[in-house]
Amino acid sequence: MTNWTLVYNDFVPSQEGLREVLCALGNGYFCSRGAAPEAKADNVHYPGTYVAGGYNRLITKLGDHEVANEDLVNLPNWLCLTFRPEGGDWFNPQAGGLLAYHQELDLKRGVLTRRVRFRDKADRETTLTSRHLVHMGNHHLAALEMSLTAENWSGPVLVQSALDGNVINAGVERYRELSSSHLEPMETGEVGADWIYLRVQTNLSHIQVAQAARTQIFRNGEPLIVARNKIEEEGYVADELSFDLVRGETVRIEKIVSLYTSRDHGISECGLAAREAILRVECFDAIFNTHVQAWARLWRRCDIVLEPAGREQLILRLHIFHLLQTTSPNILDLDVGVPARGLHGEAYRGHIFWDELFILPFLTLRLPDVTRTLLLYRFRRLNEARWNAVQAGCRGAMFPWQSGSDGQEESQLVHLNPRSGHWIEDNSSLQKHVNAAIVYNVWQYVQVTMDMDFLSLYGAEMILEIARFWASAASYNPKLERYEILRVMGPDEYHDRYPDAEEAGLNNNAYTNLMAVWVLCRALDVLDILDEERRQSLCERLDLGAEEIDHWEDVSRKMRLVIDDDGIISQFEGYEDLDEFDWEGYRQKYGDIHRLDRILEAEGDTPNCYKVSKQADVLMLMYLFSSEELSSLFERLGYSFEHETISKNVDYYMKRTTQGSTLSRIVHSWVLARSDRARSWKLFCEALESDIADIQGGTTSEGIHLGAMAGTVDIIQRAYTGLEMRETTLHFNPCLPDELKSVRQKIGYRGHWLDIEVTQDHLTISAAKSWASPVEIGVRDEVHILAQSESITVQLR
Repeated sequence: MTNWTLVYNDFVPSQEGLREVLCALGNGYFCSRGAAPEAKADNVHYPGTYVAGGYNRLITKLGDHEVANEDLVNLPNWLCLTFRPEGGDWFNPQAGGLLAYHQELDLKRGVLTRRVRFRDKADRETTLTSRHLVHMGNHHLAALEMSLTAENWSGPVLVQSALDGNVINAGVERYRELSSSHLEPMETGEVGADWIYLRVQTNLSHIQVAQAARTQIFRNGEPLIVARNKIEEEGYVADELSFDLVRGETVRIEKIVSLYTSRDHGISECGLAAREAILRVECFDAIFNTHVQAWARLWRRCDIVLEPAGREQLILRLHIFHLLQTTSPNILDLDVGVPARGLHGEAYRGHIFWDELFILPFLTLRLPDVTRTLLLYRFRRLNEARWNAVQAGCRGAMFPWQSGSDGQEESQLVHLNPRSGHWIEDNSSLQKHVNAAIVYNVWQYVQVTMDMDFLSLYGAEMILEIARFWASAASYNPKLERYEILRVMGPDEYHDRYPDAEEAGLNNNAYTNLMAVWVLCRALDVLDILDEERRQSLCERLDLGAEEIDHWEDVSRKMRLVIDDDGIISQFEGYEDLDEFDWEGYRQKYGDIHRLDRILEAEGDTPNCYKVSKQADVLMLMYLFSSEELSSLFERLGYSFEHETISKNVDYYMKRTTQGSTLSRIVHSWVLARSDRARSWKLFCEALESDIADIQGGTTSEGIHLGAMAGTVDIIQRAYTGLEMRETTLHFNPCLPDELKSVRQKIGYRGHWLDIEVTQDHLTISAAKSWASPVEIGVRDEVHILAQSESITVQLR
């Protein structure tokens, strides 16, 4: 294993689901799990291919209720490629006879390679080597190459290459009671002598998906003339190729695939596009070379280099790799968001949550056009968010907790507790703080890029409408002379109501309330930033007058927070009255208690009764804002913010959090980055292991945790370098853990590409040649002016 290669030297059936996710290949447009070409969906393997934005809605009857769920659809399996000697079985590693097994994912080149040596029941020994890719340059192409060597035998061989549209969504066990058949077959056929073709359609959203595949066999670099037989069934087409293999001889099989959908731009019809693409496609080697070049261009911009380059470097690159496979420049002309579990599986049904709060910082500093595209996904659903607000009795725009194709609320009404088998009420749609995350992402993007066109045309309207929502959601309490936000959920998720309350929701969640204040402040800033014509036009169109703006100002200065005499910010009103939890007793009884909600529900209890949290809630404030920013917000509200406020709250809430979300360790590592570097590094390393070691016990096989992956990258790129935007200054205050000697990275900032090196002793920032004006670089208490082609070095000790 190198710090560019993820390697497995054995075949472990129980680990295949995890490995298929970690070795998935994609290009932003579509992604395929790293399943073996011969694999079919069973209790070991789960081949899956998902296209960005490829959703479909189905209805399931559960008892007396009809439940509608919109899913990211598992598309036809294009990988299907297997073989058998005459009289033998189709190749299957699970059947035994394995003599050697090696699989490696090359992160630098985006290629998955597998080498297998096995002996079949007739004592024939064969070596199989395969490598495949999903093209990062031409996002409609994928390619698979398989080499077969007959070690001690000669004889006829049959190869089968197929496109299988008879697939369902069955990748998440707890969803299997729900309807899962999303595809209906439309057409199969041939495209010339060595091409096959398949077209299917989602049965409600009517998205057509077409695939075409060309399969050829080569001996000594020359095409081999083979006997061919086509198999066509409903939703399935295969090409069978027969030829003779000689002892000691190697033949090479190439399968090139094109994939188009009816949502694509610049085509007349997806089936025709897929067929034409496969007719024009080059050989595997040519495809391979241009694919590798595309990855090289991405890595030049996106790599982060650690010294020493140990396991942490490998996993960090694995996380960057999967970020880019989900959100590459190939999405720039698409209307898509970023699913919380990537395009790697069916968990969360492919929905978009607040996880983009953790994902976008990496993209904004390296691929800002990708961030812009993901923010436009939200803007295009602004009218639906307005309707959501109306339905909630509010003004402005209220974006949903879970979003899919059209921006309506996709959160389920019930969810299954796999520990108890009970379907229980799901109130997660009360997490209105996703709206604050959207504004935060817009604001960060504009601060980094100074894309004033985006702010004027799109961002300002989102910020103003979300501010309007928060102002209308806040009710005035004349006794307290404070505004309150009632009946919501915070990021914690373990608490959705008060003990014994019939109505769901909590009052005055600290994170929600303070983020609402921050949003209102940014809305007031936007009104000052916009040029006079645009401000007038926007205010007229939104019917936004001086009286309402004055109300925003008032709410932003009188929002309620609940803070005790020791300076502990109450997670929500009434949190302080809950019971302390028996942490030691439950750890002794259950061991792993990170999903304490499921444990307690199975016991007939609920976390609503206790001071426990699934993940960081109050501490999210310390994650998003510096102490100076928090102090300013508290001062605006008339609350005291002491030097010890952060450390007290960090200590208080970390003791009461189960880390039930992979995002939680990210936040905790971040908030400890300065006060306790050793503990911060420990939590960072644990967060790194979230998916590669599947620390949640089986969830990674359902899809990567993209927010956690991006969060680990962000800890390196911003937390440990102390990188933040302060008005007109890009500021650094490095605090590398002792375990890191240096961090090197490239970021984009206001038209400059900056090479940054942080060591224990110094910080060096170099600006490439560009068109941009000089920028202010702050390092601790000093401010430097950096122009194109210049460099600054500051001693840190």
